[in-house]
Amino acid sequence: MREIDVARVEETVRALFLSACCEIGADVLGLLERRLEEEESPFGCEVLRQLIENDRLAAREQRPICQDTGMAVIFMDVGQDVHFVGGDVNEAIEQGVRRAYRDGCFRASVLTPLTRVNTGDNTPAIVHMRIVPGERVTLTAAPKGFGSENMSRLWMLTPAQGVEGVKDCIVETVRLAGGNPCPPVVVGVGIGGTAERAMLMAKHSLTRECGEPSLDPMLAQMEQELLGRINDLGIGPQGLGGRVTALAVHIEQAPTHIAGLPVAVNMQCHAARHKTAVI
Repeated sequence: MREIDVARVEETVRALFLSACCEIGADVLGLLERRLEEEESPFGCEVLRQLIENDRLAAREQRPICQDTGMAVIFMDVGQDVHFVGGDVNEAIEQGVRRAYRDGCFRASVLTPLTRVNTGDNTPAIVHMRIVPGERVTLTAAPKGFGSENMSRLWMLTPAQGVEGVKDCIVETVRLAGGNPCPPVVVGVGIGGTAERAMLMAKHSLTRECGEPSLDPMLAQMEQELLGRINDLGIGPQGLGGRVTALAVHIEQAPTHIAGLPVAVNMQCHAARHKTAVI
């Protein structure tokens, strides 16, 4: 049994969000640079140049990539041989988020849904925790803005709609979103499970290295086909027209019920922010 003080969790969460909100990953930046070479629209090219400049400037000056520093989403894998000591690990996570958003002067965007009263510190975080073998803790911080989150969608298809129906509803989700999610987007997809499992898979797929294909050959082929179909929509960077509507499509799947075919689409804007650390 390995003991981990919750103070380490708090400090790790703080550091991850401070970094994620200001430093785009080399994977995303590299794709933006490659897509700039492929873009045919003058407006699209100018948008991509500005996004690249913004990402570099944000990292250099340690300022947020976007004013919407989002809700604090955390994926946390806890080894079953870990024992947390020194306090409540859930409160440590919340305190790490509070400190990050305070120390980084990030916008506090979280409020109660009906009365619209701001909580003032961007908590509570959205934490997805699972128990895994081993004695390590893996934390992934994925701040999620709501320009893209608002464009997410759940489709409960019938089995008869099949693979082509799955593809069509994914493309249709992007078409209906238009420029609202601040393209070029990363399209996260979850297929199967139950309604909530599909949505979680779609969100989790966005933490994959941007553009890295699925290890499942069938899903990898679907990702490439869908990326082509989405970019043929002509929405383009920031919805101003062009070839580059999406940087990547990421798909995860899980077994589902014989009577169902859930398909979830979680949209991620060009600020595809996520950072990971292992304790």
